[in-house]
Amino acid sequence: MPAETSGREVATDLARAVKDAALAALVAFGLFLPLVGFKTVANMRNEIELETRWPLLFALVAIVAVARFLRALMLARREERPRVPRERTAAFSRAFSRSFTPLALAFVVLYPVLALAIVGFGGAVKWVDNFGIQILIYVMLGWGLNIVVGLAGLLDLGYVAFYAVGAYSYALLAKTFGFSFLILLPLAGMLAAFWGVLLGFPVLRLRGDYLAIVTLAFGEIIRLILINWVPVTKGYAGISGIPRPTFFGLPFTASDKGFAAFFGIEFSPVHRTIFLYYLILSLALLTAYVTMRLRRLPVGRAWEALREDEIACRALGINTTNTKLTAFAMGGMFAGFAGSFFAARQGFISPESFTFLESATILSIVVLGGMGSQIGVAIAAIVMIGGTEMTRELDFLKLVFGNDFDPTQYRMLLFGFAMVAIMIWKPRGLIATREPSAVFRERRTIAADLVKEGRG
Repeated sequence: MPAETSGREVATDLARAVKDAALAALVAFGLFLPLVGFKTVANMRNEIELETRWPLLFALVAIVAVARFLRALMLARREERPRVPRERTAAFSRAFSRSFTPLALAFVVLYPVLALAIVGFGGAVKWVDNFGIQILIYVMLGWGLNIVVGLAGLLDLGYVAFYAVGAYSYALLAKTFGFSFLILLPLAGMLAAFWGVLLGFPVLRLRGDYLAIVTLAFGEIIRLILINWVPVTKGYAGISGIPRPTFFGLPFTASDKGFAAFFGIEFSPVHRTIFLYYLILSLALLTAYVTMRLRRLPVGRAWEALREDEIACRALGINTTNTKLTAFAMGGMFAGFAGSFFAARQGFISPESFTFLESATILSIVVLGGMGSQIGVAIAAIVMIGGTEMTRELDFLKLVFGNDFDPTQYRMLLFGFAMVAIMIWKPRGLIATREPSAVFRERRTIAADLVKEGRG
């Protein structure tokens, strides 16, 4: 009898999984049909023609159906398993968090060495620059926005404005006065923090959607200023020839006064790339350290109180005006640091690099990683930015979908799919749990003069 019952349950689970897979395939077909199934091309007479891509369409629908089928089976099996006690799960998460941080830190420190050992000097430039440096920039931006959104609870859709202020501050000051990177880095951060305070004053009475709209408008205002203030910002042409950072005055060039000549080694472009990697790594770790220290200070606790309930925060006597302004200033300062590094790394900046899509990407990293979680933001940046960069390495898919298939055209589609998947499985982010800012590790008695009834 138990065997018959178990067999009947398996058949029911399979039928339910097939039904879910068929429904998901139908929905995917309706969504992908106008996006993927049809493609407009221009013929020799410059006329628009409609082409169909049925193999690609049905392949994507099949992938969705199989994924939905496997997910339904996994959920059915999970309901049958005995639940793990919450204490055991919490102990495992604490042990994982204690071991994950030092291992991850050791990996990022040794990453350029591993890249050189695996792919050599020729291929290390791509892996260190396109993956290591690019990901660390967004990790730093995510940690900066995490102060505003994750800790203070202020929805900011114009965070890219501070990023742009830092980049243009460094570019203009470096080209005009010839200051070094280490001198202009704090100046760019202070200017971005100043603009953060300017943004904070008009939005002191706003919250929620209204705050998001104002910050979005602020980001667009900064972008339009960069476009139209042509005598200073050069408009759409951008600023080129931005001085690159040096190693204590030694440029990474092939000249006799360069870095390679000074140390007596053969010149290679990978030297500058590795230097920039460790530079942005230092800035990112500085951002994480300062954020963690601020969380334990009264201002950090005020941010978290403001996030939970602003009315209760005021009732406790916390100055919400200063709390909001400090959150915008600190978040803007770290964005200014990242912007100055971006300008120094690229050597060229233009308004096209500071669009709303950048703000949306950074905010998505914070939300998907888990608001308030440093490790979650870092993991989300690795998955999102590294995942989009990996699409450049998927040329082997042309053997499946044809030579006309370009994986980079589907980066935003994969980005949206990843966001939907995370919102379904982990609606509070990859790491939803946050350690409290203040932990009382021992019980203390209260003095008699502080308690009405006597000694507590």
